[in-house]
Amino acid sequence: MAQASATPIRITQADGVVVDGDLAIPDAATGLVVFAHGSGSSRHSRRNRHVASALQQRGLATLLMDLLTPDEEAIDAQTSEFRFDIELLARRLVGAADWLADEPSTRNLRLGYFGASTGAAAALVAAARNDRAAAIVSRGGRPDLAGGHALHAVRAPTLLIVGDQQVIELNEVAEDRMPAERQLVIVPGATHLFEEPGALDRVAELAGNWFVQHLTE
Repeated sequence: MAQASATPIRITQADGVVVDGDLAIPDAATGLVVFAHGSGSSRHSRRNRHVASALQQRGLATLLMDLLTPDEEAIDAQTSEFRFDIELLARRLVGAADWLADEPSTRNLRLGYFGASTGAAAALVAAARNDRAAAIVSRGGRPDLAGGHALHAVRAPTLLIVGDQQVIELNEVAEDRMPAERQLVIVPGATHLFEEPGALDRVAELAGNWFVQHLTE
């Protein structure tokens, strides 16, 4: 299946804040994956776009979105005050899910979250509060930052993909606190950013398998 072209969108949150996104919907899409980028990144993340392209080729719609407004990004670049505000980032993901549920082109698609680094924690908190989430994938994530209460409340099947040893340990601790179906996969030879040859392709393959399994049932 060919990669779908992306349409720029603007997502109005419940509090009136507007964030930008790029929505791509392949023909006969079988599910929808919302991406939550890591600290200091945006919807233009090269790694997330690589994974999104691979998911589109497997018939999944994707939403790459900014979790911060331009003003917030400018402040965060100087102070880093928003990038670890998991509560704020999770609210933005819930707002995106609400927006997608009202859109005719996406309302009937089962929803998944793909989170990287701190975005994984935000995705888990959002999923704990929103039962629309049917699957979660974390890439090099910090699920520990979601907190024990949120981890225990997540019901969506969750795949934790890790590379380096530090994040392995953090993910193992978080995995033990999750009652939902979950799996931890280590990509041999990969470091935290999965920049090694073939590492990101392996992430895309694992994520695609997980989302196809759980979003197209």
